[in-house]
Amino acid sequence: MRFIIPLLLFALNLSAADKPNIIYILADDLGYGDLGCYGQKVIQTPHLDKMAANGMKFTQHYSGSTVCGPSRSCLLEGKHSGNTYVRGNGMLQMRQDPHDLIFPKALQKAGYHTAMIGKSGMGCNTDDAALPYQKGFDYFFGFTSHTQAHWFFPTHLWKNDGKVTKVEYPNNTLHEGDNYSSEVVMNEALDYVERQKDGPFFLHLAFQIPHASLRAKEEWKAKYRPILKEKLLPKKDKHPHYSYEREPKTTFAAMVSYMDHNVGLLNKKLEDLGLAENTLIMFASDNGAMQEGGHKRDSFDSNGVLRGGKRDMYEGGVRTPMIAYWPGKIKAGQTSDHISAFWDISPTVRELAGAKVQEDTDGISFVPTLLGKGSQTKHDYLYWEFFEQGGKRAIRMGKWKLILYKTNTDLNPKMELFDLEADISEQKDLSKQLPEKVSALLKLMDKAHTPAENPTFKFASERTPEELQRLKKSKKKKNNKK
Repeated sequence: MRFIIPLLLFALNLSAADKPNIIYILADDLGYGDLGCYGQKVIQTPHLDKMAANGMKFTQHYSGSTVCGPSRSCLLEGKHSGNTYVRGNGMLQMRQDPHDLIFPKALQKAGYHTAMIGKSGMGCNTDDAALPYQKGFDYFFGFTSHTQAHWFFPTHLWKNDGKVTKVEYPNNTLHEGDNYSSEVVMNEALDYVERQKDGPFFLHLAFQIPHASLRAKEEWKAKYRPILKEKLLPKKDKHPHYSYEREPKTTFAAMVSYMDHNVGLLNKKLEDLGLAENTLIMFASDNGAMQEGGHKRDSFDSNGVLRGGKRDMYEGGVRTPMIAYWPGKIKAGQTSDHISAFWDISPTVRELAGAKVQEDTDGISFVPTLLGKGSQTKHDYLYWEFFEQGGKRAIRMGKWKLILYKTNTDLNPKMELFDLEADISEQKDLSKQLPEKVSALLKLMDKAHTPAENPTFKFASERTPEELQRLKKSKKKKNNKK
């Protein structure tokens, strides 16, 4: 269902001169249970914990997808993955306007300077550094290719402030070097805030951390060695795709704490510039916890009480930590169970900025929840679709969650139904006991989905018998090779 959200600037008592700065921070593959304020017992995240204690912690916020490319597309377009163009990872990116419009363009028209620093949300594996500027970011610095973002010592990053520049790091070798990308990106973000201190600005700060490769600064690893007492893995001469790390637990913990430290640096910069009380910061993760590059979710109970992680449609794959912090505007110490998702960010940010309303959004502004003013509209349902691992679809309506499997090839896919209120860990499948509920949710799924313009993203029901036969043969060959 699409919503048209009215502007409520009069309720916020904002004029054109004091529109809020907005910073949206996105971690990469951070699990629901990786932060102290969400139950983490080992990894220390004092700055994010403080933001949660002095702001609002969301317990039922959802990413756009269970992998990064489509998740970021949902975020920027204000649509769920049944309506976006980029519905999966791979060699694709957003198209030029008027296709795939994103909300920073609307913020520009409302008087905002806009920036994306870190990992681009324009697509997946691309070196098109011109696209962020063309789509609505006045300034871009970082990775355009998500594969390149697997490495923390890149040979180059991209800058675009109207002119594309390739920033080269000749001493970096992907896995080692003298320019650690997370430090470079954070310094760039701090410089950007300094340059834009007269505001208003929108900054999308997209961290690599804690996605593999596993690489952390030595000073941060040293903090965890006495705590974890990890036995070193054997030496290896060569790195695999991701870096080989002899201390995977120590390094992962160090990466998350370093990310938290960087959030602290950002807050200090805002305070030093006198901007803290006119700046909303939101923090989330692009999908659930990973198991890549030597990291195991169970090492730190990264998904908490939730089942699954990245590439799953279980809650551990799509439910994300989300913190909103705005001193003097968001009441401290709140925990919200409002059900929200990435496609809500566009209407929320537009409302706060006084920007043009998005008429084709799947999202709902949660400004009333943030500020405790007005009545909060709720979603009828949330919907996801995913095209790896044979294809998956999921829908949540109230307490009910339905997941379908092998949707790329099977006309009658396997399904599971869960009652999230009684079974947050999704252990008891109720699909056989409640066929009427399943039928109702299947109808909602069909209502939510629009056929993808990219032919890669098709369900079995949208393919010809010949296409299905070819897919099944291709899958069989791949399985035989394994």
